[in-house]
Amino acid sequence: MTDTRTAPSPVRPVAQEQLFGFAPEEVRLDEPTRAARLKWVVVVDGSLPPGRAANAAACVAAATSRQVTGLVADGGLDADGSPHAGLPWAGCTVLTADPATLRSVHDRARRRDDVLVVDMPLLAQETRVYAEFLARLAQVPGDEISYAAVGVVGPRRSVDRIVGGLPLLT
Repeated sequence: MTDTRTAPSPVRPVAQEQLFGFAPEEVRLDEPTRAARLKWVVVVDGSLPPGRAANAAACVAAATSRQVTGLVADGGLDADGSPHAGLPWAGCTVLTADPATLRSVHDRARRRDDVLVVDMPLLAQETRVYAEFLARLAQVPGDEISYAAVGVVGPRRSVDRIVGGLPLLT
């Protein structure tokens, strides 16, 4: 019997590169989020139940924070001296779209060179074993993937052109 905790993944891992980010001098904790050079949005499939929508947004946010330098600020202490983790200082807007529009957001963003796209295929919520997710993902052509959420980071004008008019997730 194979120990699945130590078994190699059936899919070759994709390298994680720091493609986007803020230079140290751009991290301005004393300015409104709208002043940040880069804008970050997460668009969630509005047809998902609330728990799955929240899960998708959280997963895309976690993956995005690994790929955008300077996005998460240092944490702080409250008045009692208890620590609190750092948060994205530049903000993140969570929007909603129907599945077809979400697919369009993904595709338009992928065609641009000036934005980072972080997506969560719906099939990621269909298994509890990450290696199974990767194996299933490898079997689906890109144009047939449905998304639970798509994150986009880039210059404000570029991001606004991609997601303009989408409502906030409520």
